[in-house]
Amino acid sequence: MSDAPLVTSTARRFLALGTLAGRVGASLLTARVADLARGRDARATNRAEVLVRNATRVVETLGRLKGGAMKLGQMLSLHAELLPPGVADVLSALQKSAPSVPSEVMEGEARLALRHFDELFATFDPVPFASASIGQVHGATLRDGRRVAVKIQYPAIDQILRADLSNLRTVMASLFGMFSDADFTPIWGEIRDRLLEELDYTREADLLRRVAALHAHVPEIVIPAVIDEATTRTVLTMEYVPGIAPDAACSDRYPQDLRNRWGVVVFEWLFRGLFEHRLLHADPNFSNLAFREDGRVVVYDMGCVKEVPTAVALGYARLLRAVLDGRGGDIPGILGDMGIGFADGSPIPSEITTPFLELFQGMVADGTPYTFGTDATLYERVFALGWQHAGDAAEVRFPPDIVFVHRTLAGHFGNLGRLRATARWRDIAVPLLERAEATLLPRRRVRR
Repeated sequence: MSDAPLVTSTARRFLALGTLAGRVGASLLTARVADLARGRDARATNRAEVLVRNATRVVETLGRLKGGAMKLGQMLSLHAELLPPGVADVLSALQKSAPSVPSEVMEGEARLALRHFDELFATFDPVPFASASIGQVHGATLRDGRRVAVKIQYPAIDQILRADLSNLRTVMASLFGMFSDADFTPIWGEIRDRLLEELDYTREADLLRRVAALHAHVPEIVIPAVIDEATTRTVLTMEYVPGIAPDAACSDRYPQDLRNRWGVVVFEWLFRGLFEHRLLHADPNFSNLAFREDGRVVVYDMGCVKEVPTAVALGYARLLRAVLDGRGGDIPGILGDMGIGFADGSPIPSEITTPFLELFQGMVADGTPYTFGTDATLYERVFALGWQHAGDAAEVRFPPDIVFVHRTLAGHFGNLGRLRATARWRDIAVPLLERAEATLLPRRRVRR
């Protein structure tokens, strides 16, 4: 990683984001006018082309700016396989480490936040081992000899992020308008709230402790411990917990049966958070995970965690039950109960939901192993179905609470694809679902 100056000037960031918003807005307006003369299929094709062009503009700009801009760019990525190739190429770069800020700047920020810096640390590594949108991570050694990871916020990132929000809202609202006529305000509120929460490292420290306690009986999940005396709102110090990086874990260096074990741990981690704890680690960036040769998985970065409302968790549990039982006719009603339907109050018809049901039933067929990532046509068919019904999607309304749940599910399914994880996923999903149903529906007889 090369050192790069952080763009902190409000005027320069305003100009960059304002220019981006103007270009995207003009492009979308032109496309909408042109669509008036096109048929339904031609409109869908044109929307795909416009998405590629404008999403590429968005991520190129956001990746340079870091802060809330880059973080929001990462949020655009559900997973590369679900996006057009031109966008996927750019997004894959955005999800990796950004250019680092000079170490003397970051050590200076740490010293400002930790008045007893020299009493706490025996050594501080000048070269960061991770660099992201809100801050970067440096290795260090405490005076008692323990190795730690010190996550430090970029200078003035709080003010930078808040200043970015109005322009980011304009850009996102323009892109959202391509797909839906729904009110973007509550959806933006959900995104904004998650962004602002990441600025408080004391909140993240509390979540690390909370999630670690919830998984105290799950040895397959490793959560770094917080070093309280070296943690503030802008500096988070954790025990150093090394692991195998995702790129290496997905390589032929490790046997497939080990990758399968890792995949099962990630799968269970995902649905345990959604159904049982209703506390979802909502940043599926693969770099937030590391892997151990004994089959354990290390989870980093609790900055983006979604408290899942019980009604939302119940809705997803009912959807999974319908998929497992092959009850496609129930899905429109379940979606309606979740607040997902057309603007006029009518449910999404079965002719739209059934093709998706058939796709995902293959993953959880009874007694049949399924390998994520090898069915190249799966993502292509999901994407094709989405564009086939793009006109209907514009009229769909959905609750903001599902934004991060959907992002997390899609992202981790993609991560499982990178691992080429193979298992009898139905056998794993059923116990997780039954425990969820027992909790979410305590007075109802659960259908087996």
